[in-house]
Amino acid sequence: MKNIVVLVSGGGTNLQALIDAEKRGGIPGGKITCVISSKSDAYALERAKQNGINTRVLVRRDFADVHAYSKAMLDALNEEKADLVVYAGFMTILDETVCRAYPNKMINVHPALIPSFCGKGFYGLHVHEAALEKGVKVTGATVHFVTEVCDGGPIILQDTVPVLNGDTPEILQKRVMENVEWKLLPKAAALFCQDKIKVVDGRAIVEE
Repeated sequence: MKNIVVLVSGGGTNLQALIDAEKRGGIPGGKITCVISSKSDAYALERAKQNGINTRVLVRRDFADVHAYSKAMLDALNEEKADLVVYAGFMTILDETVCRAYPNKMINVHPALIPSFCGKGFYGLHVHEAALEKGVKVTGATVHFVTEVCDGGPIILQDTVPVLNGDTPEILQKRVMENVEWKLLPKAAALFCQDKIKVVDGRAIVEE
């Protein structure tokens, strides 16, 4: 059984999708063993506690710089014996030491079809604002491995939703979350826990 550690910063809707998937047997071979939050008041912590999942809090401002924070995070992941690290709305920057210590063992969900609308500055509603401004007709979400390049790791899964006339960033964000993010993230975790993802020449090969 692989230990899944989930990193959060906010409400934890993607965490809830993972919890729900695990409860219905949707992540065979994996178990969420710890939730680590960058904010002490994140509601995601309450979701974890309600489901009997161990929690830890590492507040960024309690550390001198990103390197000190990253070391504390790395120590925590090692202590929790993490096999898979899942970014689920984790909004705090870590340095390269963490992803180097867990190569192809950290995954993130991004609310766009990478390589569109990704990289530095593209997070939250900013992604959907950019998609609407560009006038794209479809958008979606991407689950990818975390590397030292922001949103630049091997792509594991993608899926789409239509962009409709009259959409606002908030409406589009909700459609992407409910129809893509909440489905793809647990699916990617399940594939990882069943050893069905291989990285070859910088690309993720998925055995369906």
